[in-house]
Amino acid sequence: MNNPSSTAAVLEAARAFGADVIEPNAEAWNDAGSVPREFFREAGAAGLCGLLVPTEHGGAGLDGAGFTAVLEILAGHCLASTFALVVHNNLAGAIAAHGSAVHWSRYLGPMLAGERVGAFLLTEPGAGSDAQAITLQARHEDDHWVLDGAKAWISNAVHGDVLCTYAQTAPGTRARGIAAFLVDADRDGVTRSGGYELLGGHALGTGGFTFRDCRVDDDALLHAPGAAFRAAMAGIDLARSAVAAMCCGLLARALDEALAYTTARRAFDTHVADFQAVQFMLADCATDLEAARALTARAVAAPAAAATLAAAHAKKFATRVAFERVATCMQVMGAAGLERARPLARHLAAAKISQYLDGASEIQNVVIARALVAARR
Repeated sequence: MNNPSSTAAVLEAARAFGADVIEPNAEAWNDAGSVPREFFREAGAAGLCGLLVPTEHGGAGLDGAGFTAVLEILAGHCLASTFALVVHNNLAGAIAAHGSAVHWSRYLGPMLAGERVGAFLLTEPGAGSDAQAITLQARHEDDHWVLDGAKAWISNAVHGDVLCTYAQTAPGTRARGIAAFLVDADRDGVTRSGGYELLGGHALGTGGFTFRDCRVDDDALLHAPGAAFRAAMAGIDLARSAVAAMCCGLLARALDEALAYTTARRAFDTHVADFQAVQFMLADCATDLEAARALTARAVAAPAAAATLAAAHAKKFATRVAFERVATCMQVMGAAGLERARPLARHLAAAKISQYLDGASEIQNVVIARALVAARR
């Protein structure tokens, strides 16, 4: 269980970090194509790089509810940079939970300080939603492994130092042969590709990696063949809840901006917020925000047996209403909603991107539909 006072301190640190670091820089980071390395160092100094790492390893030791509360706060300023931090935190937490003493001593200290940046390398040019179809190959030779293949659509690719790389050790066996390795990005045989040009959300630092005859020692293995895929899927429920929480942050900020504007702006001798049509639009935003928050809270509190379905509902709903209702908030503000000095246009692009993160909306429908059918058999 969390220490309530410790959780409160982390939430306060998140509020300060969001206001002082993310808010004034989010647009510049989007233009630059990624957050700077200093972003992670400042997050480390604020205690935000080990949110899921137990306190005995120097982290904050937050549970799912505390973690998602932090993310909602930060995403109200910028979802993309928040997600970059989520990826880093998730890997630090995975190393603490599943790594060896060698991994702890080698990686946790620098990652908690934000000196080394974490990234998950699962998706490939030909393997996205079907994560079992990865083809990056790992073959064992004597006391080391040799990696060959490519990864794509990797968040934190621009700055990633510690690469949790999923590879197939026995082609044709799908999940049974998948293993995960901790690979240093500066190792011989690793090539980093440039960041992708997207609709927005460039602070994600999305790009790819190529591995050519990359040799790593046996102690680089984080998850053995067969265990890696199970570990990845076990973490996906919290990841989807995290995206839902970030969408709540987007929508809460958009609603706040819309209310501030419409209660101050006058048209036809009255405030814009006094028009019933505008009031109803804002009321619908508020209801959808409450529902998204409730689904997110339900997902992170769900027992393991129910977590996958609850997370699918939360992510599907929150990402959909974030996109729809951020647009609604922009609409009631008129052309002012388009101004880059305001966060709404950035949030609209991020809300669309959220529909692909950690499983597209259609994958959530697959999860939900299978559960519905199974319940009737």
